[in-house]
Amino acid sequence: MEIILKQDIHNLGHKDDAVTVKAGYGRNYLIPKGFAVQATSSLKKMTIEMKKQKAHKEAKIQMSAMEIAKQLETIELIIGAKTSSTGKIFGSVNTIQIAEALSKKGFDIDRKTITIDGEAIKVVGKYTAKIKLHRDIIVEIPFEVIAE
Repeated sequence: MEIILKQDIHNLGHKDDAVTVKAGYGRNYLIPKGFAVQATSSLKKMTIEMKKQKAHKEAKIQMSAMEIAKQLETIELIIGAKTSSTGKIFGSVNTIQIAEALSKKGFDIDRKTITIDGEAIKVVGKYTAKIKLHRDIIVEIPFEVIAE
């Protein structure tokens, strides 16, 4: 079954993409939830025109994301956490603390775009986080967790 997505869906596609999915997935989940519509020839033509119009706007957004990425590559974050005498953190460090540290540096990054490699951070040390600024632009930021 061929459908046209109305919004970005993780591991499937982006808004206005025409994708092929199994009939049950499209008919029973994507279309009733409003995530997609069934692709017809007229809808395909209309989405192609809309994509052409969006291309210019998308280029501007991508350029601004590239500028932010260049600035972020030079930053190294230090995050303080309460720890025991052995260096184990009470709780864990997550994307919320990374987003707060970035906002202190002057970057307004949504915590949902930040991912941390591996499992939850529960020990003092150096780690890396990935920030997805644009669908094609992902920046790796090193950060260090220290005891407060």
